[in-house]
Amino acid sequence: MKKLLILSVAALGADLLAKHRITRLAGLPIRAMAPAFPAVTCTAQATLRTALAPEVHGMPANGRYFRETMAPAFWNQSAKLVHGARIWEAARQRGARVGLYFFQQLLGEAVDEIVSPAPIHTHGGGLIMATYQKPTRVLGVENPIPLWRYWGPLASPKVGWGIAQALIGRLQRGDAPEVILAYLPTLDYDLQRHGPDHPRAAASLQHALRQIEAVAEAARREGYALIIAGDYAITPTLPGATGVAFPNRALRESGLFATRTIRQMAYPDFYRSRAVAICDHQVVLLYVQDESASEAARAVLAALPQVESVLPGPGGEGPDWIAEAKPGCWFAWPWWQDPREAPDYATHVDIHNKPGFDPCELFFGRVPWHVSQAVERIRGTHGRASGPGTAVAYASEVELGLPADAEAFARALQAAMI
Repeated sequence: MKKLLILSVAALGADLLAKHRITRLAGLPIRAMAPAFPAVTCTAQATLRTALAPEVHGMPANGRYFRETMAPAFWNQSAKLVHGARIWEAARQRGARVGLYFFQQLLGEAVDEIVSPAPIHTHGGGLIMATYQKPTRVLGVENPIPLWRYWGPLASPKVGWGIAQALIGRLQRGDAPEVILAYLPTLDYDLQRHGPDHPRAAASLQHALRQIEAVAEAARREGYALIIAGDYAITPTLPGATGVAFPNRALRESGLFATRTIRQMAYPDFYRSRAVAICDHQVVLLYVQDESASEAARAVLAALPQVESVLPGPGGEGPDWIAEAKPGCWFAWPWWQDPREAPDYATHVDIHNKPGFDPCELFFGRVPWHVSQAVERIRGTHGRASGPGTAVAYASEVELGLPADAEAFARALQAAMI
């Protein structure tokens, strides 16, 4: 039975590698393909696992709005959020074991081994660092990576080294699953903080390349064929705040997004809101709760100067409209103008309460241990799946043909597992 190790690398853009004259990954020639749309983590990983389009597998972004509970949720880890058969199912039925390491939406997945960051949020507002492992302590250690480096102002290539070393250790034991999918987030941080052309981005790229080489060496010693693929590419933002749009602020000003004031802070009132914008980098998922407001909500988004297009969404569990930003632009989640109205979680790393992805969490704010709200500090973004700089890189020891996009790439992987 074939042994495959599939390494998904955040922000491994084809242009990024070309700018640094890198033509091979772990000795393998580099090719380019279009990412899934939206080109964000959870959508890309769900597409890789199912070979399905987002409107079918159900992960339209890193989060979504749940119509039944009338609330958004980002980074929910339940595997049941990803619909559809998995690309490894036929191989598993033939006796192959499957291991998933550090992907999103892993918990409850029907595979043999799972490793995922799963910190405990305490009632007092603290955080207990913890990693979910199936079987328990399958990596031999309770926390193989420094989780405070995984996201937030302290995020760094150190987390990628922790993942690489944990994966190498699992391979060296000689009884690892025959099919392994693992994720390296190393490039995600400094490319967003400083932009893909900054020297800090170049340094992160060198870390990522060394991590890939180390994992590749260990995998080959254990007889695995290696496949490396990017999930999206990070492109530069426009200077200052000119490229930043605030969809919920515009919806609030038009009377479609409601808030409630608690201690002078404006919290969202999703129960009275007629439309809600879920912001994720260069994409907005617009959910309409009042059909009569649908066209008005679409027009509000279309009028934002940073918006390139607003297209109909799949409806149902999915969004009613999907807005895409122009190159260099992105969408921020806040709905207020007066800083005194900011909800308490605005200045904290809070990936669950915010109705959108917040790259400002990569920076410290002026108050110690609070995060920044200065959108102009973000120098790199992603989400678009077409246009200059959006292609992702891949390299493979297995013949996959020449897949044009992420869905075709996943179908080729599925065939390689049989």
